[in-house]
Amino acid sequence: MAGHSKWKNIQVRKTAQDAKKGKVFTKVTKELMLAAKAGGSDVNINARLRSAIAAAKAVNLPKDKIDQAIKKGSGELGGAAFEEIVYEGYGPSGVAILVEAATDNRNRTVAEIRHILSKGGGSLGESGCVAWMFEKKGLINLPRDKYDEDQAMEAALEAGGEDVTDQDDSWEVSCPPEDFEAVRQAFESAGVAVESAEVSMVPKTTVDVDAETGRKLMRLMDALDDNDDVQRVYANFELPEELLAELG
Repeated sequence: MAGHSKWKNIQVRKTAQDAKKGKVFTKVTKELMLAAKAGGSDVNINARLRSAIAAAKAVNLPKDKIDQAIKKGSGELGGAAFEEIVYEGYGPSGVAILVEAATDNRNRTVAEIRHILSKGGGSLGESGCVAWMFEKKGLINLPRDKYDEDQAMEAALEAGGEDVTDQDDSWEVSCPPEDFEAVRQAFESAGVAVESAEVSMVPKTTVDVDAETGRKLMRLMDALDDNDDVQRVYANFELPEELLAELG
């Protein structure tokens, strides 16, 4: 299993834990604001906002908080003006790392990201240094306990997905980012259970790391993900089987 995919699965569990602390609320609220800022508050024409609302509902963000965030993003209400920034850098063993952030203070955020990367054995790079190693994909996960491989393939084909991969506890359906909303809605209309759905950056190739390096990378990814300004973190490493077993 690819390191980024394993990290993605760990993030799903971590999101559930963070939800209890309210940390995940900050991330989904920022995404609602950014989506509304980029495409307006009309969900009928703003696919990103529809996805942001679905993500917010998935972590039980109250409806009044969702509405408030959308109004702040669209300018109907006053509030902090967040901007999106992508940071690129390297982790231990030259692993490529992409960090998507939403900030109201560029200087603070870049200093914090640089410090986290340096402390974790990595470094902040220049714009474009690793982005070419990733491609944007729509990813929709179907629960493995509800569908076998044939059922997942059939559902994916009918919905317009382009590929299905085995992710241990789920089936991951991928599609071009421009088709993501249509595929997600097709699953919904067909009554197909969806575990998670997002547009993600997927590495074109991955780097094998040993267990020691893998542990360092997981600590680094955790530290980045815990930063208040960080929305998502992507990397291109493959964890060794012994570490995957250790992580469960």
